[in-house]
Amino acid sequence: MRDIENDDVLPLSGKHTNFEHSTRPERVQWDDDVPDLGASSYPEAEHGPEPVPDWVITSGFARDTELGLLKTGKEAEVHLVERRWDDNLNLLAAKRYRRHDRGGFKRDASYREGRRVRDSREMRAMAKGTAVGLSFRAGYWAQNEMTMLARLWEAGASVPYPVQISGTELMLEYLGDETAGAPRLVDARLDRDGIEEMFHQAVEALRIMTMARIVHADLSPYNLLVWDERLWVIDFPQAVDIAVNPNGYEFLHRDVTNIVTWFQRKGIDADPDELFATLL
Repeated sequence: MRDIENDDVLPLSGKHTNFEHSTRPERVQWDDDVPDLGASSYPEAEHGPEPVPDWVITSGFARDTELGLLKTGKEAEVHLVERRWDDNLNLLAAKRYRRHDRGGFKRDASYREGRRVRDSREMRAMAKGTAVGLSFRAGYWAQNEMTMLARLWEAGASVPYPVQISGTELMLEYLGDETAGAPRLVDARLDRDGIEEMFHQAVEALRIMTMARIVHADLSPYNLLVWDERLWVIDFPQAVDIAVNPNGYEFLHRDVTNIVTWFQRKGIDADPDELFATLL
């Protein structure tokens, strides 16, 4: 089990006022043989599920501006990006997986069980942990997160909309405002009624995910956000299909235990084994 108190990337959390300076990856968009680094990356990227929400800026004339580093974690960094077109503005969380970080992808084989990689060379390289294999893994985890978020968004789960993916960069709906990101559940200021409401929403989120055959596989109060009186689930690179991965039920039981145990400490009367059985 991974350390949930220092979990991967916790995008969309923390103050926005003192971002560390970040450098935007080079975009492959050219004008008279000069790269236009400020151009929106949306036209060249793989897009999120249909129907695309009305708030998403899809114009190729939009401009992307880096606002700074939101969060760094084991596998990735999350940056805040402003996308603007005319009077329209999007704030997006750009999650960028590291291509050559050996420390971030430990014990990921159990999450990849049952999933097939089309290129057997990639499979062998990932298994060996070579530099090329680590680069493949970064792309694999980014694509897996995009796929799982798309499935859950279509199923009606409370997850950020996955706007686009390009290589190892995933751009997500940003939860927060201009001054602060949505707090994690562990940091949210909730009264008794608020805690009870968040518990009910956590159970509903687990129900929708299980109905969609998706197990988060690393769920904890550290990757649940509270925003607009809703509980949002984030951080899905390791998520698995319970019908495909042989460890799926074990992962689901662990997720349920993590969440219920936290709410028990807050005074909620619940039993993880009973909830697990109900979900199944």
